[in-house]
Amino acid sequence: MRSPKDFFRPLAVGAPEPLREIPFLPSRMIHFFDPSNEKMAAKVPQLAAKVDILLGNLEDAVKADNKVAARNGLVTIGKANDFGDTQLWTRVNSLDSPWFLDDVTTLVTEIGDKLDVIMVPKVEGPEDIHYVDRLLAQLEAKARVQRPIMIHALLETARGVNNIEEICAASPRMQGVSLGPADLAANRRMKTTRVGGGHPGYLVRQDPTDGDITGARPVYQQDLWHYTISRMVDACAANGILPFYGPFGDIKDVVACEDQFRNAFLLGCVGAWSLHPVQIDIAKKVFSPDPADVKHAQEVIEAMGDGTGAVMLDGKMEDDASVKQCKVMVDLAHQLAERDPELGELYGFTKHEG
Repeated sequence: MRSPKDFFRPLAVGAPEPLREIPFLPSRMIHFFDPSNEKMAAKVPQLAAKVDILLGNLEDAVKADNKVAARNGLVTIGKANDFGDTQLWTRVNSLDSPWFLDDVTTLVTEIGDKLDVIMVPKVEGPEDIHYVDRLLAQLEAKARVQRPIMIHALLETARGVNNIEEICAASPRMQGVSLGPADLAANRRMKTTRVGGGHPGYLVRQDPTDGDITGARPVYQQDLWHYTISRMVDACAANGILPFYGPFGDIKDVVACEDQFRNAFLLGCVGAWSLHPVQIDIAKKVFSPDPADVKHAQEVIEAMGDGTGAVMLDGKMEDDASVKQCKVMVDLAHQLAERDPELGELYGFTKHEG
């Protein structure tokens, strides 16, 4: 076990010093694109202006014979574009694939100063993060990268869920974790072919009235992923990193997508994946606090003064715990307003406040 005093020392001579705190930048959506697709690549400048995070995908959804083209395409895109405040991420191929090492080596040495985060699929334990951590330090030193590239873990196996706390604490590079529902469902042998969301067969039925089990009884569809998301959020919060909901596969069902994103937002996730442009606006809407909620939060903070004691506001008791909840909401609103002036107007922030 490494000594705590060594935790924030570079793992390679010449590598940048590790981060002591993960920056909480606007992260409402991680928008995926295939760098081997010329039409998608041509849209990168327009997409970068619309999203918080742009991710060049090298793993699933990229055919085996397109892997190298996707990798090289991302290098070209990284060199050719100024992403401004938009984060540039990549999802590399899994650690057990024949492409992982070349993915990381090429990207760090070619566009390491443009790349903010590397998403690692199917992380099963802290040893996976330790390996990537050391490899990144060596490559950063070789390429003279000036700031550390962060690691984002994909939660896609039962072993990964069992080890989530150790994964989150494995390295100062750990930026966050995303739920990967499809691979996790397969690994758990769950009987669903859906990519995220609820399932009509996973339900609670209201008790019968007057003992008649054949009478009309309302049913309530449940969320297959509630436990896993909650555990992921707790592990991330305990380690100062960021939890994300993953993909919602039914692109046409924008209503259910919004519901699922909102569930994740309420539980503590900071964003979700967008697989299609239509999901960008859904994520932007859901993971930006509602103006009415921000207004109420500001009223509570103002009414509480120094934050101690308790007050009655609109018939509800508010105390120091309420202030902490409200500050989470208001702080997020200010961060998003800095990136999106239209949100600042909706929240009623002055230019100085935003």
